[in-house]
Amino acid sequence: MSSIPARRILAGAALCAAVAGLSAALAGERELPKVRTDLSSEDLKRVVEVTRPTADFSRAEQYEAMSGGGATSIDPVSKKSFSHISGNIPFDEEQRFRLGNALFKKLWVSAPSSTQASDGLGPLYNARSCMSCHVNDGRGKPPEGDQSSMSMLLRLARPATGPDEREAVAKSDALNFPDPTYGHQLQELAIPGLSAEGKMAITYSEEPVTLNGGEVVSLRKPSYSVTDLGYGPLTPETRLSPRVAPGMIGLGLIEAIPEADILAHADPEDADGDGISGRAAVVRDHRSGEIVLGRFGWKAQNATVRDQSADAFSNDIGISTPDRPDPYGDCTQAQAKCRQVPTGVQKRLGNEEAPDPVLDLVSFYSANLAVPARRKASFPETLKGKQVFYQAGCISCHVPKFVTRRDSADKAQSFQLIWPYSDFLLHDMGDGLADGQEVGIASGREWRTPPLWGIGLTQTVSGHSFFLHDGRARNLTEAILWHGGEAQKARDAFASSSKDDRQALITFLESL
Repeated sequence: MSSIPARRILAGAALCAAVAGLSAALAGERELPKVRTDLSSEDLKRVVEVTRPTADFSRAEQYEAMSGGGATSIDPVSKKSFSHISGNIPFDEEQRFRLGNALFKKLWVSAPSSTQASDGLGPLYNARSCMSCHVNDGRGKPPEGDQSSMSMLLRLARPATGPDEREAVAKSDALNFPDPTYGHQLQELAIPGLSAEGKMAITYSEEPVTLNGGEVVSLRKPSYSVTDLGYGPLTPETRLSPRVAPGMIGLGLIEAIPEADILAHADPEDADGDGISGRAAVVRDHRSGEIVLGRFGWKAQNATVRDQSADAFSNDIGISTPDRPDPYGDCTQAQAKCRQVPTGVQKRLGNEEAPDPVLDLVSFYSANLAVPARRKASFPETLKGKQVFYQAGCISCHVPKFVTRRDSADKAQSFQLIWPYSDFLLHDMGDGLADGQEVGIASGREWRTPPLWGIGLTQTVSGHSFFLHDGRARNLTEAILWHGGEAQKARDAFASSSKDDRQALITFLESL
């Protein structure tokens, strides 16, 4: 058993059958677990009970204000609210966090350089440091006017063609296939002597939506293209997928959620008939090579915080690590000059530009950024909004709570009741949000449910209120109204609610 509502039992059985079928196709591969193995029967009963969705909206639930369990930060609200260390981290690990923080902020430079421990940038890149995209460890935004698009980028990919490529995706040996000239993403910056790949161009049109009571909300619909291409045209089959940098909080806690508990919420065939058919992203761990559950990235393409960090080092900054050892990053064979420039590999330091323990420390820092405590969780208006959120069906995807593994490798993440408000599954979000780009099993209409914890502090931390994968929504109301596909019913429930109920729901979200 895992901690799920009764209506998901049938759906969970269907998912297990699907997983079993996948495992049969991948002979000798690891099977995703169907049940938790880290708990005693008594603890399992406690977990099932404590994670059951509430039906009492007269008061806050016990421990509800502590979104990250014992790891929650209770520091005063400020622009640094996403940059605090996990509240329960052992004292002897605080130094690792501080070192990881320094490396997260580190500005890399092009090679050769007198600062040999910092060179190797690019040759093509989107940012010089992790912090450049994740300012204050927060959410990125689309460029405005002449501002840089540093905290937003375009992923480039085409679907599989031919039996060999389709088999590679089916076996999780490939997520998709890069543009043969420009690689996996558009690099808007380059080291001296090289041309950047191009610039992302965005145009918006406004679409009015009328809500119950006559209120009119204008949604801005983006259109994306690339200008100033430096290496010839893109392949016609290449799809552009805009992505803003996500917030960094609670990542280690997400990794510590048992696979079985996430899988139990999946319902790929909609066996329970509620219109929600979340699918588990099955990926290959970049380090171990095992079949695992994807849970990080906008399309759940990475399984661990370390995978996500290594991907960012390689694609965003062009820095090689033990997990991604190519020092040329996203430079393709078609970009010959790019692959002839000096690299930052210093043999006396290691075989990569960021040798051990750089990736370990950055991953540790990223995994231990604390989730801030809730504000006003017990206020009447917040509780009213919570009830509207539940009754609209939002919790079908934005699952309120989980209990992490008791045997988590990091003590700070072990056996914590957490409130991420996500199922970490892939959902069809409709044509309006579709990017047309397939990533592993994720279709061009599917996205991973993003966690909502900390969403109410976006303005405070990041200085803006842009939401969704490409920041098109200028506030939470617009973000909700963009929901389609499996979320259409919940979106329509919001739109047809009274103005007071809509405001109460927004107040609830702002408390997270």
